[in-house]
Amino acid sequence: MPRAFDPFLKTPFGREKLCLGVIEELDKEYEKSPTLKNKFFWVRQKEYSDNRKNCFSPNPRQRSEINHAFFFIREFARDSQFSVSGVDIIGLTYAYVLKIPVVTDDSDMLEVAKEFKIKTHKTLELMKLMIDSGLVNMKQIRSIVSYWTYQNDTPKSFQKDFKRIFSEYPPK
Repeated sequence: MPRAFDPFLKTPFGREKLCLGVIEELDKEYEKSPTLKNKFFWVRQKEYSDNRKNCFSPNPRQRSEINHAFFFIREFARDSQFSVSGVDIIGLTYAYVLKIPVVTDDSDMLEVAKEFKIKTHKTLELMKLMIDSGLVNMKQIRSIVSYWTYQNDTPKSFQKDFKRIFSEYPPK
């Protein structure tokens, strides 16, 4: 990912005062995956790893609810034959219990979130919210999506979503 964005985690923005965070389990999944380590080498850089620390600190009651909800969401996903990882389910349970939106482009995760009435944003929708709040500009967005295209790593329905959200065709 080009360094078009500074680390924005834990920085409130927009009318709703949204605040981005990363669950600690995502770092654990990253460390186990050579593919992720190679593709997202920048994740290890100190400024990014420091920025991810302690994004969420559920209290003991919330932690118990997260553990309880995990089993219901996991069983629903399995029974419905959705392909979501354990870390995806943990992310959804945090969102469900803490009543916060989750950002994902994964179609199965979006379907599971819909079933549990978890608010979601696709990555491009999040970027639009960031533009609207003045946190980033369109030049930065174009740089990011150009990189995605170069890496052949665009989200599902990328072309259509980009046009709908930004009222222009995505850069090549």
